[in-house]
Amino acid sequence: MSVYVHPSSVVDDGAVLGEGTKVWHFCHISAGARVGRNCVFGQNCFLAAVTLGDNVRVQNNVSLYDGVTLEDDVFVGPSAVFTNVNNPRAAFPRKDEYRRTRVGRGASIGANATVVCGHDVGEGAFIAAGAVVTRDVPAFAMVGGVPARFMGWMCRCGERLPEATLRCARCGRSRPIAR
Repeated sequence: MSVYVHPSSVVDDGAVLGEGTKVWHFCHISAGARVGRNCVFGQNCFLAAVTLGDNVRVQNNVSLYDGVTLEDDVFVGPSAVFTNVNNPRAAFPRKDEYRRTRVGRGASIGANATVVCGHDVGEGAFIAAGAVVTRDVPAFAMVGGVPARFMGWMCRCGERLPEATLRCARCGRSRPIAR
């Protein structure tokens, strides 16, 4: 197995791409990016000096800036947005104020969602399409809206858990949740 990079994409010297990774049309992966095995990037993605685990899927039109970490098995939907400075100004560069964002193993970020820097998205969490994350998201929580608010719990397999039983209808797992 090898790495595939479409001819229209640019991978800078110093970027590390894991075995089996695929980089599709019009992407730019900067020096300092560390990408795990079997990752896939849809067209028009940008990666700064970020760290990604194995089996990460990043759909079209996503930019991942300095300070973003995506753990194994993370899904990022089309046109999702990540930031790295809370109060940017063109005339006042704040590169020394970058804030980190960590997305935990198996989490999913919906299309057009925004994750404001400085927050953690927990393992297995689910960010609904169009949501704006302005605070930490607990493991296996589902959040949506502007700003994003708690909507329920998710199973590891990606199904919403019924509030009454917290038992997954698809895989049968149950997840006791302390509130």
